[in-house]
Amino acid sequence: MRRKYRLRANTDFARLRREGRTLVHPLLVLSVLPNDLAHSRFGFAIARRIGKAVARNRVKRRMRESVRMRLQKHEITAGWDVVFIARHPIRNASFHQVDEAIGLVLRRAGLLREVS
Repeated sequence: MRRKYRLRANTDFARLRREGRTLVHPLLVLSVLPNDLAHSRFGFAIARRIGKAVARNRVKRRMRESVRMRLQKHEITAGWDVVFIARHPIRNASFHQVDEAIGLVLRRAGLLREVS
């Protein structure tokens, strides 16, 4: 993902968890909060309890790729800060399952727009 779409500062993550709206799925948790930018920014949090570095990196790559594909198709509404927090069952999920979960929580949050 390009740098302008990344959410990296710890203060931003903390602000999102404190002030943002949260949606829960068995594979992940989504926190969302409006920003004052012309684009949305995304952060990914994968705790050590998910597994060792190889497993955590695999999960993060799958989540990032799902978001990147949606950004490329212009499916995601601009002007939001979004953090995805992985839950333990995501460790055994396929890319297709992760992609479905991300699509579902984004839709429930009202961040997906219809692309024709």
